Amino acid sequence: MWGAEAAAFAARILAPRPESQSDDDAREEARELLTLMGDEGLFEPIGRRDLRECCLAREIVAAASPLADAVWALQGLSITPLLLAGTPDQRARWVEPALAGELMGGFAITEPEAGSDVGSIGTRAVRHGDEYVLDGHKWFISNAGIADFYVVFASTDPEAKSRGLSAFVVPAGTEGLVFSGVQRLSAPHPLGELRLDSCRVPIDHLVGSENGGFKVAMATLDQLRTTVGAAACGMAERALREALEHAVSRVQFGQPIADFQIIQDKLGRMAMDLTAARMLVYRAAYEKDLGADRITTEAAMAKAFATETAQRIIDDAVQILGGPGVMADHPVDRLYRSIRALRIYEGTTEIQHLIIGGRMVADARAARAEQGA
Repeated sequence: MWGAEAAAFAARILAPRPESQSDDDAREEARELLTLMGDEGLFEPIGRRDLRECCLAREIVAAASPLADAVWALQGLSITPLLLAGTPDQRARWVEPALAGELMGGFAITEPEAGSDVGSIGTRAVRHGDEYVLDGHKWFISNAGIADFYVVFASTDPEAKSRGLSAFVVPAGTEGLVFSGVQRLSAPHPLGELRLDSCRVPIDHLVGSENGGFKVAMATLDQLRTTVGAAACGMAERALREALEHAVSRVQFGQPIADFQIIQDKLGRMAMDLTAARMLVYRAAYEKDLGADRITTEAAMAKAFATETAQRIIDDAVQILGGPGVMADHPVDRLYRSIRALRIYEGTTEIQHLIIGGRMVADARAARAEQGA
């Protein structure tokens, strides 16, 4: 029932909105979308920590508007660390307004020399009395320059690498936090760089424990990676729907192109692959909702398979549509430009494969050790 209401809202309000024509337009549009989705309650599943409901929300939103999906994703990334490890005061100050769409969050972990390798994070946080002083450079940060607060990951123990990371809430407007430039993607998106120059935050802005940031980040990504897979399914479903509608109406050689077996073959494979991707996504979400402490392997499988599958489905949709599929104002062209980033952010496909394989090797070795081999 909730999904049906969300889908009706997305079809009525989100889907008809024209695509932003520039990054500046996208920055304005993102704030409007935040308010619209907040008023509709689309962020509430994050607060309920209902992962299946979160996946359903992202699948619905992504099918209607890739930019709205990005806004939803960043609310999830910025709220979840505070739900996992934040204090009651932090939740009251930041989480509750963010769930209502009144505050926009950002998630600042990536740096020029630290992407998948978070142990290489160079941003430093040094405690001075009742404050931490942060210095560093973050990039590829969605909502940079428009967020009301950021969850920033910095090293409090450089020698410990990833085990020496800590997370902090840094409000926008904090002295020393500087929006240093826009970064442009192939699809309009509010992306940019942040610099922290002797940026001081009170100790009560530490999220969780000092040096506990890596666990917070990985637990957050476990959950949000699963929803990335759901977003990919939403984009793929929209592309498949557009391709099918075109195929049954487009006449060539005296008949609808849907009557040609090669088109039916494409549509059949697209539908089958989409169903398989959804099963992996909702399997991972179901395991978490049942109470699993971590779903690292399940989330990795869901994210990798769904995003790679969606890329193929959307590409096939472009091929079925032909010329209209590469027109800038067509929904499938927008999906084609938007899907590519999902295979990279929150851990590339290759990193997901390593996570899965690494867990398999570790489990096999543990089994051998238990058997005395």
